[in-house]
Amino acid sequence: MRIPILLFWAIIALSANDTVHKFAKSEDCKACHSSIYDEFYGSMHANSTPQKDPIHNAVWRDHPQNKKAERYGCGKCHTPGADDLDKMLTKGKKALPDQQNETHQAGISCAYCHRIESIELHSTPSNTNIIAKEEKKYFATLKEHVDSPYHAIETEGNAHMQNGNVCIGCHSHKRNKWGLNVCSTNIDNEMDGTNCVSCHMPKVDGSVSEFKDTKVHAFHGFAGSHSNSEMLEKYVDLLVQKSDKDFTVTIDNHTTHALLLHPLRLAVLKVSVTRDGKTIQLKDEEFARVIGKDGKPAMPWVADTTLKDTMIQANEKRDVKYDYVIEKGDSVEVILGYYLVNPQVIKSLKLQDEKIATDFHEFKKQLFTF
Repeated sequence: MRIPILLFWAIIALSANDTVHKFAKSEDCKACHSSIYDEFYGSMHANSTPQKDPIHNAVWRDHPQNKKAERYGCGKCHTPGADDLDKMLTKGKKALPDQQNETHQAGISCAYCHRIESIELHSTPSNTNIIAKEEKKYFATLKEHVDSPYHAIETEGNAHMQNGNVCIGCHSHKRNKWGLNVCSTNIDNEMDGTNCVSCHMPKVDGSVSEFKDTKVHAFHGFAGSHSNSEMLEKYVDLLVQKSDKDFTVTIDNHTTHALLLHPLRLAVLKVSVTRDGKTIQLKDEEFARVIGKDGKPAMPWVADTTLKDTMIQANEKRDVKYDYVIEKGDSVEVILGYYLVNPQVIKSLKLQDEKIATDFHEFKKQLFTF
């Protein structure tokens, strides 16, 4: 039997979306989880919408679905609690991000993440989060029973929270219609006892809630390239080794994914040598993954291949050699940092006046003395 095309897309959208759910407001969590709420409020999860994230907005502004005033296909991960998410993900429907719709502007809310019951794995285009049908059924890393005057159902331990896989519904991979994996991490994310949650949500001082007195809680500011990256620097080592003719800087990435994941990013290694009070800045070394079509860089919905990939990869040690002789008494400053938007595309995305896009972010800096 032949399925009508609109019905086909509706079925695809629903299977990819796990249907529309109603979520409690993140503000409701503040009374009991004030520290966690404050961390979340400044995070990219809370600010994932086009109206709150200028970089995402710049990309969305050029997206064909936006230019045709159709639907917000990015909503699956950027506004997953939207009350019209099914329309956002269904071809032929109309549903764009709305400044006045609070279910859109909630971003990736507290209730959304904590109601992820399981994850369906799909090779394309991305994985799918399965949401608990009960509105007040929340999951966390706590293994013991916790009574709450707000939760209609007790908070309980969840395997996906424990092993960090709660993140892979959105952060595992994203393939476009050409089959290109635009942004990929690693589904099997275990790394010597660590995972997505333990690295990007490390334990910090403060009680988990006013009803559960603990010394520490998982950080809900979500350490990453946008903020709190200093929490991650311990997973990358820098080393300088000299010889009689030159010296080498080694970048040792201990993580199971590339140093930076999004193709807009640009990592930069800055090295300078100070001798007798004078500092010489050596040539910057850049690392990037460039996607494109017909041999030219292209936006994610157009690109069908990777043109260049010099990004530091998972578990990689990258040596960068400098033709400079280090002498006794010299000091070498090494800075590994990044731009959230590659400076080469700043102008085309009209982001020249956005500080978050144009700033160089220092990730790790070390001084080596010889």
